[in-house]
Amino acid sequence: MLLNLGINHKTAPVDIREKVAFGPDIVVAALRGLREQAGAEEAVILSTCNRTEIYASVNDSSVDALSEWISDFHGIDKSQLTPYLYAHTDKDCVTHLMRVASGLDSLVLGEPQILGQVKDAYQVSVSTKSSGKMLDRLFQHSFSVAKQVRTDTAIGSSPVSVAFAAVNLAKQIFADLSEQTALLIGAGETIELAARHLHQQGIKHIIIANRTIEKAAALASEFEGYAIGLQDLPAHLAEADIVIASTASPLPILGKGMVESALKARKHQPIFMVDIAVPRDIETEVGKLDDVYLYTVDDLETVIEENKQSRLLAAEEAAEIIEQQTHNFLEWLKSLDAVSLIQSFRTQAESARDEVLERAIRQVENGKNPQEALQFLAHTLTNRLLHTPCAKMREAGSNGQSELLDAADKLFAIGVDKK
Repeated sequence: MLLNLGINHKTAPVDIREKVAFGPDIVVAALRGLREQAGAEEAVILSTCNRTEIYASVNDSSVDALSEWISDFHGIDKSQLTPYLYAHTDKDCVTHLMRVASGLDSLVLGEPQILGQVKDAYQVSVSTKSSGKMLDRLFQHSFSVAKQVRTDTAIGSSPVSVAFAAVNLAKQIFADLSEQTALLIGAGETIELAARHLHQQGIKHIIIANRTIEKAAALASEFEGYAIGLQDLPAHLAEADIVIASTASPLPILGKGMVESALKARKHQPIFMVDIAVPRDIETEVGKLDDVYLYTVDDLETVIEENKQSRLLAAEEAAEIIEQQTHNFLEWLKSLDAVSLIQSFRTQAESARDEVLERAIRQVENGKNPQEALQFLAHTLTNRLLHTPCAKMREAGSNGQSELLDAADKLFAIGVDKK
């Protein structure tokens, strides 16, 4: 049985999600515990800021056993965790993983980062030999589905966060960000997201300006940038091709005069500015300057709302893809039963062949005519292979089990004339 057990941003607050997170330093031990203590034959642990999920192939393990293991591993009371847990088995588990990998279950619909996180989680499982035939096939299939969703729908083509929208606009103005410098004013969540998106797009330099320089330095170090205080803005503004501002200041931080001086020092090379703050961080008059492209949060919100609708439509298309691909995976899962049956059937037949062949060889060694020995081999092996099927068909006929006889006719391609 395939089993998924987890919590996410929809079911649990952050203080609960923090308690059951599996960091890189404990995930290997956790995978070992899942197999040795919780009875999972195969396991993958996906743990991000928005979700903690276990995907497992199990025989006897129940949802209760797995949830109890999570509680024990993290040292929290099971009653604290149970109200926030969700579980999916077999078909629902397959569909859920495909939705997660495709970004349909994310806080930001269609966000692309989750696919990389799922791949990383799977690779840890592979490297520790915690995955096997079942989960290997499931995760590889899910990666393929996520790629199809990205290719065949517009789920990821339109930015739906302010930070992402700001960076996307910057890409439209500067086709190649690898030669640009970004100045980010503030050090909150939006600025952090903007820095992350810019870094992923290959921005050349990042400068973080903040009232508390220690906080700016901590953020800048993540993205190979450097930090300055707000009082140093006049000395560094001319370096910036992109400015994104998001502080809690009650008064504007960038005035028209400061920007005019920066433009003069830049010999009027354009500056792209995004003011996400409310109240504004950049004076309105700055937008009237030549060589400045100034966008406010209202400009971005309009774009974002349109894009949310676009993604919702794309999500409907993606759901259809996932439904079909879930069916395809379950068909493969069913075929495993046939593979096992075929292997057992062949083993039986080969055992009978070996036994009869050995008897025929002994006959020849004892002086029997080889032709008679071959006739014995053919006759005995035919009887041995057909005895059980024929007996079962006679039994089915006696019991009026016509459907079983029809199945045998089809299975062995006999082609009985029923007229």
